[in-house]
Amino acid sequence: MAIKVGDTLPSATFMTSTAEGPAPVTTDDLFKGKTVALFAVPGAFTPTCSAKHLPGFKEKAAELKAKGVDTIACVSVNDLFVMKAWGADQGVTDEVLLLADGNGEFTRAVGLEFDGSKFGMGLRSQRYSLIAKDGVVQTLNVEEGGEFKVSSADYMLGQL
Repeated sequence: MAIKVGDTLPSATFMTSTAEGPAPVTTDDLFKGKTVALFAVPGAFTPTCSAKHLPGFKEKAAELKAKGVDTIACVSVNDLFVMKAWGADQGVTDEVLLLADGNGEFTRAVGLEFDGSKFGMGLRSQRYSLIAKDGVVQTLNVEEGGEFKVSSADYMLGQL
């Protein structure tokens, strides 16, 4: 069952790339005492994710933060090294925290996975965005299959 507004996000550990190397990021590290804009993509380097989704949040980072967002994070069921390469390819520095959910544990725990096997992708995340305050979901925007509307940075800005 998918999460909904009012739910507390489940405990999980992501991996991220830092100047010191790979580092774990727990959901407590990410959400505790903060307002977080989290968006999920089906895959790093995939067309919509690379052309629109991540670039939109990178471009609108200052506006989101001006409206009270402490952290902007992107999660994908990819490994840490793919996420690091994607961030470098997209010119992401500290605007967006790229989180690898390599085994899909968080994605399954929030109930927003899909089976991309027919595309050779295996388990992936649905495209969505949410705003969480202290780990509690305030808004949740889940895209219909193949769509890119309600999970965009622009749409989220209208919700803050």
